[in-house]
Amino acid sequence: MPKASVTRSPVPELPRRHTFECPLGHVTLAAQGGRLTHLSWAARPPAGASGTPDALLAQAEQQITAYFAGRARSFDLPLGPKGTDFQIRVWQAIAAIPFGASETYGSLADKIGTGPRAVGNAAGANPLPIIVPCHRVLGAGGALGGYSAMDGLQAKQVLLRLEGIRFTG
Repeated sequence: MPKASVTRSPVPELPRRHTFECPLGHVTLAAQGGRLTHLSWAARPPAGASGTPDALLAQAEQQITAYFAGRARSFDLPLGPKGTDFQIRVWQAIAAIPFGASETYGSLADKIGTGPRAVGNAAGANPLPIIVPCHRVLGAGGALGGYSAMDGLQAKQVLLRLEGIRFTG
């Protein structure tokens, strides 16, 4: 399956949402303009959680479910996260990290010509965790660093273990 690519999203329509259950809780996906724009999860489904997803949201659910079941190692979905040009650049670099591998904030910073803190800030603003795998970005020496998605570092540890990535802390 090809790697996900990150591009800017057009904004012509209202976002569509879909919620389903996964090992981390209730995942809510949002799509707009034919692209996924947001992924979040919570312990309980949000009020007004959607029933039947459209084709894109159903495909995203299938791929995420396969990922958690160990049947998929990458995502092939049209992505359109909203962010600054710099954030998009960082998210593209993160999306290029393959399943089971990790990068440090410093090595990503070197690749795109910025500082590790700026990479960390952009990773923390990632609206598509799991799909744009910011959990694969670690601190120096394999330290966990941070994780802004629900359950923070606990969720990051679950995702890293799922992929067999070693970390410290």
